[in-house]
Amino acid sequence: MINEIGKHIRTLRTQKGIGLNTFAKELGVSPAYLSNLETGKTDTIQLSLLQKLQDELHLITIDNFSLIQDETKYRIARASTLLHSLIQQNEAFGSYLLETLEKGIYLSQVSPPSDNNDWNYYLQN
Repeated sequence: MINEIGKHIRTLRTQKGIGLNTFAKELGVSPAYLSNLETGKTDTIQLSLLQKLQDELHLITIDNFSLIQDETKYRIARASTLLHSLIQQNEAFGSYLLETLEKGIYLSQVSPPSDNNDWNYYLQN
């Protein structure tokens, strides 16, 4: 469970654009500890730190509690963070990827394939 919380912390921190060292200082922990927490290399977390994380990141709510254990939601959040960063670095390419994703989602909603074999058509074209 700590490993999943750590992933969630990193995702939320990077989405807010907060660097590891800056966030560690705000929390009153070492950057090494925060890094270990985010990567699941520590097995403990103090309740006072958990409260600080909750206050800063709104880590656990009824609406997003499942995000902690849902790999798909984690991957989407991570992709969102990476795409946002890419758009800042290379706006044309990042926008192209975002538009491609949006068009793919739109196509799947307006004309969903009748069976799984039809998905191969979308993936190959």
